[in-house]
Amino acid sequence: MTKSTFWPDIAAKAKSENRPFFTMAPMEAVSNTVFRQVIAKAYAPDTFFSEFVYAKGITDPTTKFPVDGRLYVDKTESKKLVVQLWGNVAEDFESAGQAIQSQGFPAIDINTGCPDKTVIKNHGGSDLIRHHDDLIKIVEAAKKTNLAVSIKTRLGYSKAEEFKEWIPFLLEQHVDLLTIHLRSKMEMSKVPAHFEVIDDIIKMRDEIAPETLIQINGDVEDFQAGLKLAQEHPGLDGIMIGRGVFHNPFAFEPVPKEHSLDELLGLLRMQLDLFDKFATHYDVPRFPALKRFFKIYARPELGATDLRNEMLQANSTDEVREILNKFQK
Repeated sequence: MTKSTFWPDIAAKAKSENRPFFTMAPMEAVSNTVFRQVIAKAYAPDTFFSEFVYAKGITDPTTKFPVDGRLYVDKTESKKLVVQLWGNVAEDFESAGQAIQSQGFPAIDINTGCPDKTVIKNHGGSDLIRHHDDLIKIVEAAKKTNLAVSIKTRLGYSKAEEFKEWIPFLLEQHVDLLTIHLRSKMEMSKVPAHFEVIDDIIKMRDEIAPETLIQINGDVEDFQAGLKLAQEHPGLDGIMIGRGVFHNPFAFEPVPKEHSLDELLGLLRMQLDLFDKFATHYDVPRFPALKRFFKIYARPELGATDLRNEMLQANSTDEVREILNKFQK
């Protein structure tokens, strides 16, 4: 079986530019085709991760966690999308991997870090930190395709110190990429990311699986912060940005620029149009899911607090457009 060069190629391109590679994190109801296109318009990362996709749901549409539009890729997008899968049954990952490969996607990511209660209750996400045998089988199943295989995780389940045993175990699975959110499941995002363990993780990688790329996630706001972190920790290959895009949709911009309110509202208008277009294919997500994005564009420091509050009262994309037209007039 031919080994995928997906991640080595991305890392090599970034290295030729003297930087780590950058990705946008898998985020529920965020990392879909609509918002990926908005971020790509602002400034695209090296690649995107999909929303969380239930592995079994890819081949069984009757599951309680349907895929719906999670794998939809607009014709204007690159299909260089990493599909993140969650679950705990190895056979589901094998069948999902085969289906994903047939659809032209290059890579899958195994979710062992999601702290969501529903995901954990169904034995996925960070619950796998407590079930090593299941994860071994899942990785073996995922590798039965020509896809690149990666894992996204946390430092541990109950406490960060668990990384000393958990990360070496993951490295022993010899996946293409290991992404570590630098907190435990129990810490959620309530404490600062543990940047102090990055060098320890790199040393573990160098000793156990030197071919595995290391990417970190957590409290990295933008390209400049990620670049600085990589310079401070030689051997770090990649930077994943999640919540940073909510603070700045231009987070992946290598050279920071000033962006006007009109420019930001232009991105919002783009998202409204893409949302309506997406709705012609899938009946999800509903309009209320859009409201969480308004704070990205209508920023208080740009004098748009009242605008944001007014948009939050809207009940449709057309109402938001009317509010925008009135404000910008």
